[in-house]
Amino acid sequence: MTVVSKENAEHYRWGDQCDGWHLVKSKSLSVIQERVPSGCSEVRHLHKKSEQFFFVLSGCATFEVNGEVFELKEHQGFHVPSNTPHQLSNLGQKDLHFTVTSTPPSHGDRVEVRA
Repeated sequence: MTVVSKENAEHYRWGDQCDGWHLVKSKSLSVIQERVPSGCSEVRHLHKKSEQFFFVLSGCATFEVNGEVFELKEHQGFHVPSNTPHQLSNLGQKDLHFTVTSTPPSHGDRVEVRA
């Protein structure tokens, strides 16, 4: 057991400019801290098995979920059930920092979905 932070966690890049840090990476749970620069977004997708909880640390996240748009500000969260099409975007002026918790882990469970 050890104290974990983005300074000692496994890092990866996604999209063109986004960062992720695996804070917890086990068979049943994934907790990732992510950074999304202004103007960037992920592709619209769903997870067949994984449900996810997003929690904004700083910045503002725009979520499109099943055709409905939600804006999450600092210290707000959002639950996305499995099989639910969603897309996260940073339409704000500063970097978006958030955590995403997935159970089971969402890697290998992602299916891109067109709007």
